[in-house]
Amino acid sequence: MTSSSDRSLAVDVQELKSYEIRTYGCQMNVHDSERLSGLLEDAGYVRAPEDADGDADVVVFNTCAVRENADNKLYGNLGRLAPMKTKRPGMQIAVGGCLAQKDRDTIVKRAPWVDVVFGTHNIGKLPVLLERARVQEEAQIEIAESLEAFPSTLPTRRESAYAAWVSISVGCNNTCTFCIVPALRGKEKDRRTGDILAEIEALVDEGVSEITLLGQNVNAYGSDIGDREAFSKLLRACGKIEGLERVRFTSPHPRDFTDDVIAAMAETPNVMPQLHMPMQSGSDTILKAMRRSYRQERFLGIIEKVRAAMPDAAISTDIIVGFPGETEEDFQQTMHAVREARFANAFTFQYSKRPGTPAADMEGQIPKEVVQERYMRLSALQEEISWEENKKQVGRVLEVMVAEGEGRKDGSTHRLSGRAPDNRLVHFTKPEGTVRPGDVVTVEITYAAPHHLLAEGATLAVRSTRSGDAWEKRTAAAAAKPAGVMLGLPTIGAPAPLAAASAPGCGCD
Repeated sequence: MTSSSDRSLAVDVQELKSYEIRTYGCQMNVHDSERLSGLLEDAGYVRAPEDADGDADVVVFNTCAVRENADNKLYGNLGRLAPMKTKRPGMQIAVGGCLAQKDRDTIVKRAPWVDVVFGTHNIGKLPVLLERARVQEEAQIEIAESLEAFPSTLPTRRESAYAAWVSISVGCNNTCTFCIVPALRGKEKDRRTGDILAEIEALVDEGVSEITLLGQNVNAYGSDIGDREAFSKLLRACGKIEGLERVRFTSPHPRDFTDDVIAAMAETPNVMPQLHMPMQSGSDTILKAMRRSYRQERFLGIIEKVRAAMPDAAISTDIIVGFPGETEEDFQQTMHAVREARFANAFTFQYSKRPGTPAADMEGQIPKEVVQERYMRLSALQEEISWEENKKQVGRVLEVMVAEGEGRKDGSTHRLSGRAPDNRLVHFTKPEGTVRPGDVVTVEITYAAPHHLLAEGATLAVRSTRSGDAWEKRTAAAAAKPAGVMLGLPTIGAPAPLAAASAPGCGCD
């Protein structure tokens, strides 16, 4: 519990202090960083400009322990900030997230200039810990072993005016041998359905028109409350919220992907025809070694049912290449599953040891050159399939929700970018009139590349939305901030898309 004296410390910011947050890893971390921003701004801090690059009063690292060399990356970045901190009196550095939960005291030993270390279960304590470190002039390390309060009760600075993450559960009950997340995030804890829907309704009232339901194992929602159909019921309830145009979720586990979920997806109009479901391997032998509770036939069977219910659904996945003990025959089974599944997109990873996981100590570790060669073959196959699947979109007329920041070449090509209902990235010719992020355009697809679609003709229709209004209002408010307040323009856009460089979820679902 936070004491009254701690609360007073948290708000006792004598002058406007700027903050910067650097986020690594999955969407859960991205959403946690939105909460960290909300907490700091609630405590009186202001956001540093986007190009601050460490030139801020407080720099927070929200870390991931799943990615390869996560610790080396963190300590390299901390090392680069050390001389900057020496030159800037009062500057503070905080490290949170999964790596902080795992390494704890190690961080301050290796980087003694760090002021605060906090874990995945107590992100709400960050402002208090920063102030306590300043007053006591020593590092504060506070790692809770279990969730103190469901994170969605914390203040949140949403990165998008029209699309939002909504957590429905935290933690995971699975024991995959390559994954350390359950040890760091804890057992699954579900949020009350009423609280979830109330948050969504509040977001819609603010102008949000697309939400993404988040969970380490999102479709296991209900296991904590003893209702195996709770997730499908939640999807159907989302369909009754007026003004909510698009519902997505990530990442589901094949074990819990039941027929009632497929039916809810198909029968709820605002649930998008898109599914990201990690396969990890197509080999039954490797799936068993991974402690995945399904086999290739079960996985492909789910995809067959999804496509029967939603013929236009775009399905993506995660795949690990080179898991310990993987033979060429095992790898060929993965290649076979990919050919059968015809994923719109696949996030492929070369297996690397994650300290603290059972797989790290398994026999049969695969030589790096073998893993690399298999990875290249799999990537080439998926690239070919992605292109073929995208070509099927040519000639289709689609409604695209306009985004900002998704098209790096939009300025030079005089295009805008957005997401189709199935989450494919679409670049389209800029219309004559005003079009804002959050608005919806109707376009005809004229060209397909492996990772995006083009609509090169004139826009067929533009629909102004409440989300566009919200984006416009938010942007105007940010631009009107006094120059002395170091609050950079917000990064507006949908939550990190499935086609982004980092994988959905924690890459372990």
